[in-house]
Amino acid sequence: MSRFFRLQVDLDDLTDAMHQFVTDPQPSRNDLPVVRELNDINHDLVDVLECMVLDGTEERQDVADFVQAVFGAQGSGPVKAES
Repeated sequence: MSRFFRLQVDLDDLTDAMHQFVTDPQPSRNDLPVVRELNDINHDLVDVLECMVLDGTEERQDVADFVQAVFGAQGSGPVKAES
């Protein structure tokens, strides 16, 4: 991540919102605020959530592990590539 900017993330709230997305069986899950915010950061993050839906992810810990891997202290950060 840049030395000029830091992204502050509430890991628990983000995990809850992402878990809500992956366990919601309705197509309206795409209208959740977390989808809009993640799309602003990096749309690939939503693609991973959609893969979790297809894989049948139900455990919050699985989502928490992903959030930690991307946004945690040792995470790669949400790299955004402009097209």
